Amino acid sequence: MADAGSRDWALAGRLDSDWTSWPGWRGRVREWNLVVQVLKEARAGRGAVLLVEGRAGMGKSRLLAEAARAAARGGFMAGQGAADDLDFTPLVPLTSAVQGITGMYAAPSTPVPATVDMRLTMMKRLSEPLERCAARGPALVTLDDLQWADQLTLLAIRRMVRDLASYPLVWMLSRTSGNGSVTPLDRLYDGLERDGATRVVMEALDEQAVAEVASDILGVAPGPDVLALAALTEGNPFQLLETLDRLTSAGVIEVRDGQARVVPGQRPGVQTIMRECIDELSTQTRELVQVAAILGRTMTVIDLAAMLGKPAGDLVRPLDEAISAGILLADEVHLAFRHELLRHAVIETLAPPIRLALHREAGQMLLAGRGSAVPAAPHLIKSALPGDVEALRGLDRAAREVFAFSPQTSVDLSMRALEISGPADPGRFDRVATAVRALAVTGRAPEAILLAQEALDAAPSGAALSLRCMLAYALLLSGRPAAAVAEAESLLALPDVPAKLRGTAESALFVGLLSLKDFWNGRPRAQAVLADSAQCGDTALVGAHMLLAQCALVDGKVHDSFGHLQEAVRITTTGSVEACERPYPLMLLSMNYKFTGQFEAAERTARVLTEEIERLGQTAQAAQPAFFRSCLDLACGRLDDAAAEAQEGLTISEELGGHGSDLAGLCVLALVSVRRGDLESAARYMGGYRGKREIMYSAAWGRWIQAVVVEASGDPEGAMDLLRFAYTDVRERRWTLILEPLAAAWMTRVALATGNRPFAEKIIGTAASLARENREFPVLAVAAAHARGVLRSDVDALAHAAAGHPDPWGRSSAAEDLGVVLTADPRERSRAVSHLEQALHGYESTGALRDAARIRARLRELGVRRRHWTRAERPASGWDSLTDTEHAVAALIAKGLTNRQAAAQMFLSPHTVSTHLRHVFTKLGIASRVELARLVAERERAGSAGDDA
Repeated sequence: MADAGSRDWALAGRLDSDWTSWPGWRGRVREWNLVVQVLKEARAGRGAVLLVEGRAGMGKSRLLAEAARAAARGGFMAGQGAADDLDFTPLVPLTSAVQGITGMYAAPSTPVPATVDMRLTMMKRLSEPLERCAARGPALVTLDDLQWADQLTLLAIRRMVRDLASYPLVWMLSRTSGNGSVTPLDRLYDGLERDGATRVVMEALDEQAVAEVASDILGVAPGPDVLALAALTEGNPFQLLETLDRLTSAGVIEVRDGQARVVPGQRPGVQTIMRECIDELSTQTRELVQVAAILGRTMTVIDLAAMLGKPAGDLVRPLDEAISAGILLADEVHLAFRHELLRHAVIETLAPPIRLALHREAGQMLLAGRGSAVPAAPHLIKSALPGDVEALRGLDRAAREVFAFSPQTSVDLSMRALEISGPADPGRFDRVATAVRALAVTGRAPEAILLAQEALDAAPSGAALSLRCMLAYALLLSGRPAAAVAEAESLLALPDVPAKLRGTAESALFVGLLSLKDFWNGRPRAQAVLADSAQCGDTALVGAHMLLAQCALVDGKVHDSFGHLQEAVRITTTGSVEACERPYPLMLLSMNYKFTGQFEAAERTARVLTEEIERLGQTAQAAQPAFFRSCLDLACGRLDDAAAEAQEGLTISEELGGHGSDLAGLCVLALVSVRRGDLESAARYMGGYRGKREIMYSAAWGRWIQAVVVEASGDPEGAMDLLRFAYTDVRERRWTLILEPLAAAWMTRVALATGNRPFAEKIIGTAASLARENREFPVLAVAAAHARGVLRSDVDALAHAAAGHPDPWGRSSAAEDLGVVLTADPRERSRAVSHLEQALHGYESTGALRDAARIRARLRELGVRRRHWTRAERPASGWDSLTDTEHAVAALIAKGLTNRQAAAQMFLSPHTVSTHLRHVFTKLGIASRVELARLVAERERAGSAGDDA
């Protein structure tokens, strides 16, 4: 420990000496001390996030660069990246920084189908190597000029910062403010600050700092006239240094009587000084830096030579002059402007028409000289005029190339191309198709719908068919399945629809009908598709099997439902099903296993589902595994884990823009809250539920949970009203009792409580029928026995349910019902107490505080008192406050496993492991994996000592 401490002090000393070599350091002591502090803490194992912001020229880039240099000298792994306003390539800043740390990342070199969304895959390729490096020691990531970053970069930063928060990883993020609102970046900064990041606002230097900097530069105290001139820079460090340096070299400042003074009659303005720096260049060098400014903040000599139409050798002299003048810098590969303010000053020397022409030439040069159109895209956007065929081709190509990695950028490129393409342009409708697809993928389905509908009015027949298919899917994504079904049906009614489009339309139709739970209208078409399977595409076959699987459930034929889903899964693995369709059969199959109490099979299938979504990069479905795990955890009695997974799913939905399954998360959180006795939170989650659309399972399962919340609040009549259709319609009743086996006894109990015994009879009749017709699924027989026991006070039936429910909460509920029945007979008091205690133990073991409190009250009525400490009443901090999953996560992390390795040993995602780890840190009052490992070791030693004693 002493060695580590001495290294920290040595590190701090090197930091100070490095930083003070910059003449503008004096006004930034507070900021630099903060950097020193977080780097020292990272050496001790704690991560941190610094959010740096300020106007251009305030020293942000210098702060980041000096931090990176000092961290590297101090033994950190350090990587730097910066966004560029003329680089649309997704993830460039993060890729550069991670590659600087790991040397392991490379962008995909093979083309990706335009229908595949690769954002998840791209982020994973960056996150995994960074996590492995951070697990070995402290690391620093600096990302500059994020005001220019693409949205995928901002999303990746948000996820990686959160997921890697337990590592000794320091993030320094910088943006230039004062350029208007940048909403996505504002959200990123605000969200990170809420999570504990420190915001560092680099303000203008005050008068004292300006005077100190001037004294450092000039070597003597500045006189009042020099200070007055310096004040024109408004405390901007870059402009201050440039002004003083320029005035000194030009002889404008002289030393008299021990003070620096302005030579009489000379007092140029700051902008004049910046302009003179450029004007004094030779004609050839001036032309070179002007063209360089058009190419961007960084460029290659090859691109610069191509733009100037000269061999690279002819640029040696002007490049030397530009570098000597301090305008350009050079590394082994690139040239770069020393500061963005210098670049903008150079651009200001060009008349607007010249700028436009140069951007056009740059776009054409990059299109011709690169394998990708993406580098040319920003120049084409700046220069393209209406009807510019070559620019349109370039934008179209770039939009297609970038779609898989940054659909938001694809939207921007496509929309710009549409702005400059005329109504008669033959490529217009392909652009509309690209834009519609990209808008839908990025969660902007309403805009996609509007664009497609407007284009359909003038679209030729071939383009119209394709657009209508995309419109149907956009309607599905926007929560309008009825409109999607209508669009698909009208398309299928047309003659001569190509087979591929027909299959896509049929799939959209089936998914829409599934969402509406309108299986019966789709059943004849689905059966027709299977009957003519040789002529139908695999996508249509999968949709047909999924719809028929749900029809089978509603018919009470569970075995047939499994058969259809297993066949759909088989087709997705061997056929040509669209990537976006492949996970759906696995999702439904996993749920079937969960409904029927086959929890291990459900977990296995869900693992395959998670791997498939990651492999295919299906961003729109990224939240599905977390929501499924939350439902499974709930059924297994793991309330803490269920809540954590549901929250994780909602977070992923919010970040990635897909909200199709949010209701599952809200339902889980509501039911967990009811069982814990937090009815206020349950009502709040149900408030969110009412603002969203019901799709398929949420139509029955979600309404049951709504009814549970309403009944728990003291309104059984309201619960009865919510479920009246399930009580009165046999199909809805079968559907509900299969989706939620616990509902049979619960609905029977509510019917009796509200004086509706005929409804209770219908419930047990349907439950019994399901059990008889599906003997290979014992959970249905257990559910039927529980309901019958509640209605008939059947002791044997309740005992069977108390022993057989796969859901531990269900076993406790049946044990409670059995205990209540037995209390009616004084001779059975002992058995009644035994079963109530069984129920109490079960409720306590799952954290069902509300239910446990009810059992304790029943036991008190019988003269039995029990301790009140339960898992739900665990302390707020310390080891005893950790949940079982948090204990397991802590143990694995303490052994040195990464989050991803720990996730592989548990049925969790790396994101969820990170969430649990944050909870562990908070409860134990620590902030690093190092501290966690120490605490675990101390705890194990204490346990061993106790055993020896």
